[in-house]
Amino acid sequence: MLMEIEWNLILRLFIAGMLGGLIGFEREFRAKEAGLRTHFIVALGSALFMIISQYAFTGRFDAARVAAQVVSGIGFIGAGVIIFQKNVVRGVTTAAGLWVAAAIGLACGAGMYAVAVAASLFTIICLETMHIITRRYGEKSVMLTISPITGEKLTGILDQIRKAKFEIDSFSLSDDTASISLRMRQRNYQAAIGKLLEITKGFKVEMS
Repeated sequence: MLMEIEWNLILRLFIAGMLGGLIGFEREFRAKEAGLRTHFIVALGSALFMIISQYAFTGRFDAARVAAQVVSGIGFIGAGVIIFQKNVVRGVTTAAGLWVAAAIGLACGAGMYAVAVAASLFTIICLETMHIITRRYGEKSVMLTISPITGEKLTGILDQIRKAKFEIDSFSLSDDTASISLRMRQRNYQAAIGKLLEITKGFKVEMS
């Protein structure tokens, strides 16, 4: 009987790791901040915490306490993959993926396989569907850094950028370096980059 219970618990860990890894594979395939290994370990660890909370203690106890700590504790890992760089926030979706992976792990640890599988599939479908939609219809923010440049030349470049039908969010000039934040259609990204390089020909240009 003990061996049967142990194999059942090991199965829970295995399924949790596989489902978490499935989400992680999608994130890694998209070259995001946290990939297969991170999601696998988060889901497996969450399942282990749930199993411990259910079976490792005897007497009167509240199994939900450990699960609650996992929900709050995963925020520290999620915060670690969120990056604020040049006025752009990145990694929020990956952080949310880690949060969901933890929830899937808890579900597997509780033996709720159908719910865990459904949550994994819904997550993958959402990520892939939104990726296709944003690639086709979405916009991409680009930070353009140009140097050396003067205020007069910057005005001319901004006029050319507007004529090329780019949407400028903001711009600044510090010493001899200009920073321009603009948006472009993702499906036209490569052609748009070519236009920007033509407009800024003769200057040192950095894009991010």
